[in-house]
Amino acid sequence: MQSTRTFRDKLFLILKGLGMGAANKVPGVSGGVVAFVAGFYEEFIYSLKKVNKKAFALLFNGRFKSFYQYVNGRFLGLLFFGMIVSYFSVSKVLDYLIKYYELYVWSVFFGMIIGSIYYIYKDFNDWNYKTYTALLIGILLGVSISFLNPAKENDNLWFVFFCGIISVSGMTLPGFSGSFILILLGNYVLLLVDSVNALYDTGLEILTGNFSFINNPERIRMIKVLTVFTLGSVTGLVTFSHVLSYILKHYKSITISSIIGFIIGSLGVVWPWKKTIFKMNPNGEFLLDSRGEKIIENYQRYIPHLNKETYYAIAFVVLGILIVLALEWYGQKTRKLK
Repeated sequence: MQSTRTFRDKLFLILKGLGMGAANKVPGVSGGVVAFVAGFYEEFIYSLKKVNKKAFALLFNGRFKSFYQYVNGRFLGLLFFGMIVSYFSVSKVLDYLIKYYELYVWSVFFGMIIGSIYYIYKDFNDWNYKTYTALLIGILLGVSISFLNPAKENDNLWFVFFCGIISVSGMTLPGFSGSFILILLGNYVLLLVDSVNALYDTGLEILTGNFSFINNPERIRMIKVLTVFTLGSVTGLVTFSHVLSYILKHYKSITISSIIGFIIGSLGVVWPWKKTIFKMNPNGEFLLDSRGEKIIENYQRYIPHLNKETYYAIAFVVLGILIVLALEWYGQKTRKLK
């Protein structure tokens, strides 16, 4: 599988990683949807499944080339490289766009989710009472998640580890937004903003020969939190992939219908017309994160009035749908060429 990839395949795999990374950062959007629509979801899950006892045995015995080939290393490496680059670049642009053009960004996401539903639904023909039931359960779970109230921030390391396991679900389960779940768990800012900023600042200091962070208890705490969160994410990624690969193999139709339901249910989370609710202290003052930004608590959705802004938003919804259709067209063209 690895030897047949052309340079263009590798480049587009990195771009897909960029897309997954950006999607995973945004509350309400699932990186798994990107994988599903871009046509590499099953390869992603089955490659992660290869991270098992045999893989670790190869690694610890120094058989690095065999380990790399066994886990489909070129595929996973390029994909995760794109995700990492996205986290520190594309996602920063996304943060800026959401801050100043929030309605239009959410409109594009909303359109992409609609396009994703069409993309998955049109090729799925195994409808029966089991798959309809799975579809309904997926919709109900997706909708119910969007109405949950967020918890308070909690830096207990066992809870942080659990957050890592749960947050990575958005990469493996389309329609299930890991970052939105972190908001509900109260740890979005702690784990995806403050701890990452602490790592970034520490890295810059080390490059300049400054090791003063060793005497900074808060910095050490943040790095410890991020380390445990990362371990939880890796554990969740490998665990979910094994479970999903088994389910896809034995209950593929039910799994796909459930995923369609999840994605339909997630439309409530990415509904463009919503007011952001920020956390406030008892004195009515906004709580700020380490960057001086207001901390998101939840979203209040509303039905828009028909005006110029709404028409622009609808146009961006259409743009989102067209982006997904273009990805589908490219995927079909690539498969025909092969």
